[in-house]
Amino acid sequence: QVQLIESGGGLVQPGGSLRLSCTASTGAFGAYAVGWFRQVPGKDKEQVAAISRSGTGTYYVDDVKGRFAISRNNAENTVDLRMDSLRPLDTAVYYCAARNTPLTDDYYYVAPQYHLWGQGTQVTVSS
Repeated sequence: QVQLIESGGGLVQPGGSLRLSCTASTGAFGAYAVGWFRQVPGKDKEQVAAISRSGTGTYYVDDVKGRFAISRNNAENTVDLRMDSLRPLDTAVYYCAARNTPLTDDYYYVAPQYHLWGQGTQVTVSS
């Protein structure tokens, strides 16, 4: 069973930056599309970014465009989410999710279409 492990969360001041990493326990992570989601208590998970298995296709929710950047290194089985100009409303638990897509380079899937999820990492933006 493939496992996803997120890292890089923490406490940061408004305007600061963090880099989240999602590391997979498979050497075939290049066959997976990956999404980053966030969730605050009482609300559904919100997808903030996604990337195709090749890395050529990306998606960002409007609220993070120009501030967040998703990238991947298939040789190292990682997908990163670089977050700049962080705001208090970015505070949430961030999850990475993956879907095996060996026959397509699509990059946008909704939450139920991902079948692998990490345990989440807390991001808190506060002064």
